[in-house]
Amino acid sequence: MHASMPTLAPIAAWVTPPADAPRMPVQRSHPARGFTLLEVLLATALLALALTLAYGALRAAVGSVRSGEALIERTDEVRVAQEFLRRQLSHAMPLVFEQLEDDGERKLFEADADSVRFVSPMPGYLSRGGPHVQWLSIERSRDGMALVFDHAQLNGFDPEEPKPDDARPPVVLLEGIDRASFEYRALDETGELGEWTDTWEDPQQMPLMVRLLVEFEQGDARIWPALEVPLRLAAAAGQGFRNTRLRPRAPGARNGAGNDGRDDGRDDGAEQRQ
Repeated sequence: MHASMPTLAPIAAWVTPPADAPRMPVQRSHPARGFTLLEVLLATALLALALTLAYGALRAAVGSVRSGEALIERTDEVRVAQEFLRRQLSHAMPLVFEQLEDDGERKLFEADADSVRFVSPMPGYLSRGGPHVQWLSIERSRDGMALVFDHAQLNGFDPEEPKPDDARPPVVLLEGIDRASFEYRALDETGELGEWTDTWEDPQQMPLMVRLLVEFEQGDARIWPALEVPLRLAAAAGQGFRNTRLRPRAPGARNGAGNDGRDDGRDDGAEQRQ
């Protein structure tokens, strides 16, 4: 009544292996094995070691950069201080900032190994009002020795009270100094340029040159280049002699007269006795 349907027997016979055929081993999947506690601890220790080394290298690099920046900044301080000193000293003027009443001594340049006082114009807007009396000194500070600068206007200057109405503090030009001293050079008795000395006995005379020697504290990488400053107006004004009596007399000046021809009250005998 129905048409004959194809059966699956031939396909099953083809797919089903014979009974005597060798069987392939069946591979069973095993669950994934996790890390042991020892492996986890070892990996954590290696990671911590790597982070520590990286942090140490980074910290050393940052420290080197900061040290370099600090050294550059302190070196710039030396350069700026030298430029300022060179300018102010080279423009020193033979102007009297103090006159003693007892002997009439007129001070133009007062100095020793630790300090120097002179008259010079100030830079920039501070030059308004005329030249200023300026003084440099080497003083003890919290960080060793320090180079300190201060000034007051020459007009109305009082040596006993240089800054009566000025409460501004002195300017610290340089700190961290181990040793420092001012030295001066002038003409000797023969009119030749003499040796450097750290004393200046005649405040009525200006030296021809001033230098500042500085040594920094041990471990300080800063270097103080040689600073020798010629005073431009000293020679032009007939200054630069170590002693007033060694100055050449003006033509026609009498014995015992100064370079301006005025009698200083001493005769030849008095001058020879001195």
